[in-house]
Amino acid sequence: MRLRITTPVAVVAEEDGILYLRAEDSTGAFGILPGHADFVTALATSVVTWRDAGAREHFVVVEGGVLMVRDGGNVEIATRNAVREQELGQLGRKVLEEVRLSRETEEAQRTTVHRLHLATMRQIQKVLDVSRKTGWPGAAEPGGEGGEGGAP
Repeated sequence: MRLRITTPVAVVAEEDGILYLRAEDSTGAFGILPGHADFVTALATSVVTWRDAGAREHFVVVEGGVLMVRDGGNVEIATRNAVREQELGQLGRKVLEEVRLSRETEEAQRTTVHRLHLATMRQIQKVLDVSRKTGWPGAAEPGGEGGEGGAP
């Protein structure tokens, strides 16, 4: 079988010669062997495990995603985030570090968006204050040219 695991920014795994794959969806864990029927499922946040032709096991934690099997031998996983490690025991530490970095990045992004929102609101307030003092830009003065009270 051929396996490809991707995130929006990286190819996490791309391997041929996969003997089996184990993943999890909302119904529980399932396995895929060569010749599996075509299907698509939404993955739960879980560890995807597979064994290669050299009988080595590989592990990737996926943060949800979609798994698709095509032609009985092409397995593709698209996920928001994935962390790969050769040793299952080391995967926990690596995932925790990735989650920490992700949270810090998300918090920084939220702060930036909040600041941009506040700056935009302040700018809108300045424009409205000026418009109130001088009248709406482009509006004709009453009795003046283009106004309703004057004759042409």
